[in-house]
Amino acid sequence: MSELHVVEICAGAGGQALGLERAGFEHDLAVELDPNACTTLRSNRPDWKVVQGDVASPDVWRPEAYRGKVDLLAGGVPCPPFTIAGKQLGATDERDLFAWAVSLVKTVQPRALLLENVRGLSANRFAAYRQHVLDELRKQGYVASWRLLQASSFGVPQLRPRFVLVALQHEYAEYFSWPEPLDTPAPTVGETLVGLMGSNGWEGADDWAKGASAIAPTVVGGSKKHGGADLGPTRAKAAWAKLGVDAMGVGNAPPEAGWVVPDGKPGPKLTCEMVSLIQGWKKGEWTFTGGKTTQYRQIGNAFPPPVAEEVGRSIRLALTKQGKRVELVETTEVIHDPVYKLLRSATRPVGMSQIITRLQKGGVELTEPEVERHLAHLERDFLIERETRSGGAYAYTLGEFKAFVGQEGHERHELFAVNKAKIS
Repeated sequence: MSELHVVEICAGAGGQALGLERAGFEHDLAVELDPNACTTLRSNRPDWKVVQGDVASPDVWRPEAYRGKVDLLAGGVPCPPFTIAGKQLGATDERDLFAWAVSLVKTVQPRALLLENVRGLSANRFAAYRQHVLDELRKQGYVASWRLLQASSFGVPQLRPRFVLVALQHEYAEYFSWPEPLDTPAPTVGETLVGLMGSNGWEGADDWAKGASAIAPTVVGGSKKHGGADLGPTRAKAAWAKLGVDAMGVGNAPPEAGWVVPDGKPGPKLTCEMVSLIQGWKKGEWTFTGGKTTQYRQIGNAFPPPVAEEVGRSIRLALTKQGKRVELVETTEVIHDPVYKLLRSATRPVGMSQIITRLQKGGVELTEPEVERHLAHLERDFLIERETRSGGAYAYTLGEFKAFVGQEGHERHELFAVNKAKIS
């Protein structure tokens, strides 16, 4: 099989990179902000070109140098702008690189694009954001689609939904199909970890494994803004406790012979190696560098390799035109946010009653409060101009996208510089 070439941005410690490698992609470049993750990448794949720094800085790499030379542009851009646990600032978050990554297709012109993020990006809050992304890709000649993929559907022993965007040039898009879930269920935490849990002589490993009879909650890597490593917020810790795991930290080693569960604790702590198995790495196949907290964050923030591998295989089949051909619904444009689409196509300001009436003609029934909610979400990511009409009513015009897409004067540069030490 001839290898396909990929440039990966925001590569992290290599979860997506390893999955894509398994799927037949050769890395021409991997760019990552975190120096520890870069060290991990280099230690595992010394022949790769790994560049450390802000991926959006022209001083770090030159996207135009890869124009027309890349089969796949891939990345796991920062998730805090979209995570439900955060403020969901979206386009106004200095860490948001999703729209910028999409804009790269114009420069790099890869045959395919793969971007993954958290489930929060699939929420109604970001319907217009997603719509804008699809519209921009269509302008560049790509057929794009989103899919919420569950890691457990691909053999990963963890609840880890990821929202994935795949876009392909028209020539290849009809050969792409999203990967189907595996026929067999993911292994349990006990089945996955029993060997490691007993590797230091602990006699209770088998009994512990019988009690850890479900898959894990989502592993949370955390960020530099918080303290040491633990296995997630309160709800996640409670789920881990039911599996017999002390989630208040990460252990240095498996339990030794004669170890007894301390009073008030549900069981042993997991080591970083154990967490890597929960994330889908195979035992001994990847070395993580740095201290325990650094290693844990690299592992916890990764895209599980088995999921990246399955998506990568589907993309490879499309690019080699070996996938089953499907009819493209080019005439049936996917609408994520009808209010956004209406305002984007309007040539003059549109009032509330006009919005409702025009949407009805298009088969979309929205009440005034529902339209107002759409507008409230829109205004967080786009500029909206209001024109006052008689009676105090407003007419709306949709302005520019607030997200950073490479603008020299965008406020992202200043905010990023100020908060760089806290970004992960």
